[in-house]
Amino acid sequence: MTIELVLLWADNFQHSTSFARKTFSVATRRYSPESEAKKFHSPAPIIPPKSDPPSKNVDFRPPDHFPDAPTAAKVAREVRKSAPGITETYIAYGVAEDLFKECARQADYSIPQAKEKGAEIPKSKDGEDLGVGKGWWFETLGLTPTFNTWAQITFLHMYLLTVRFRCFPPEHAPAWHQHLLDHFFYKAEDRMTVEHKVHTRATRNKYLKDLFIQWRGLTAGYDEGIAKGDAVLATAVWRNIFKGNDEVNFKHLGIIVSYLRAVLKGLDSLSDEAIAAGQIQFGNPGVEEPLVMKKSKLLDAPFKDADLKLTDGERDTQ
Repeated sequence: MTIELVLLWADNFQHSTSFARKTFSVATRRYSPESEAKKFHSPAPIIPPKSDPPSKNVDFRPPDHFPDAPTAAKVAREVRKSAPGITETYIAYGVAEDLFKECARQADYSIPQAKEKGAEIPKSKDGEDLGVGKGWWFETLGLTPTFNTWAQITFLHMYLLTVRFRCFPPEHAPAWHQHLLDHFFYKAEDRMTVEHKVHTRATRNKYLKDLFIQWRGLTAGYDEGIAKGDAVLATAVWRNIFKGNDEVNFKHLGIIVSYLRAVLKGLDSLSDEAIAAGQIQFGNPGVEEPLVMKKSKLLDAPFKDADLKLTDGERDTQ
């Protein structure tokens, strides 16, 4: 493929994407305060060298999973040199889609009855459409495979990536955040239509608006938890993932909090170029259980007057 053909394709892509955004109106465009993504420049994807994983809960997918990746990255860099304005949006858009799919995969589910004409979709005790799903979040935590569970677990992993995006140069970060959020709402609306038979546009828009409000709220809650300590972070997880259930298993809360800390540490150890390559893979939160169940030496230590005056955040740094 010559550079001229790539340029032509990229130009057509930009125009088709712009048209699609106008005809496929999503709630994020109406309710999001972010500026248009095309105003920002995003770093070109560079395939990172194979190295030891920085964390057991976040890893590179090795380059041999993507045999054409080095060539694609080289072409993208050459196109950028010739027409930087064209490549800025579609590079971030495509990589953000791969990252979103990794987030959405964690608690994916299906509703077999949705494919059967006239079949009745089962309901959970809360009245939600009930599907089937596999994996740690369903099989170990006992969460119900519903749209809300999928949205909250996906949001959780999107939050982790959003925290890392904030470390991008200021002129790049908003585009990556916006594209990641856009892909969620595209998929959420599609899932409402195909699997939950919500065919009324006004009803879907209402749900999408509610989801965006939830996203803003949980982002603030997780941010507060990261800043103030594990107890506050566990409260945010309990409120969003477990719907404030009083019968929640505290061990599960601890495992999720430990998982969040481990993933954030792993993402922090990766370069911007590695993140921009889109080869991120999340691990199994269950591997954090031995660490969570390990008894802290501080449990047997006597309290001192100074300890009682520490905040949760200050105590976590001791």
